[in-house]
Amino acid sequence: MVSEDGEQLGILSLDEALKIAQGKGLDLVEVAPNGKPPVCRIMDYGKYLYTEQKRTQQAKKKQKRIQVKEMKFRPMIDEHDYNFKKKHVIRFLEGGDRVKITVRFRGRELAHKDKGFAILQRLKVDLEEYGYPDKGPSFEGIHMVQIFVPKPSSGKN
Repeated sequence: MVSEDGEQLGILSLDEALKIAQGKGLDLVEVAPNGKPPVCRIMDYGKYLYTEQKRTQQAKKKQKRIQVKEMKFRPMIDEHDYNFKKKHVIRFLEGGDRVKITVRFRGRELAHKDKGFAILQRLKVDLEEYGYPDKGPSFEGIHMVQIFVPKPSSGKN
């Protein structure tokens, strides 16, 4: 048996341990049931649960949640539209989020996959100081996809 201060009280019967705990207005909690003999501790169990809950909340606050944002392009995109979307991608990367770039092909555009690849290569060069591609572009159905990851120096603090 262990007291609320952490000092060992020795081996006691269950009735004696319960009397000591009730005398102090605390709970008797079995800490190590598999031990020989089982180890019990005198503590305020409600307070213990509260501190554990607060500890897990603090751990969640310190976790960084990574979001994947998506920006869609077309193979025949105009210069202004490209720059507008590129600014949004830069903002996402500076915010610490991953960005999924999707180039969508329609109909006859599928014959010109090189134009979609050129857009992704151009983005790779334009976004060098903000992030880098996670892996090479992949083709999924009518979409060419590439994921950009923010550089470690930029991101949320």
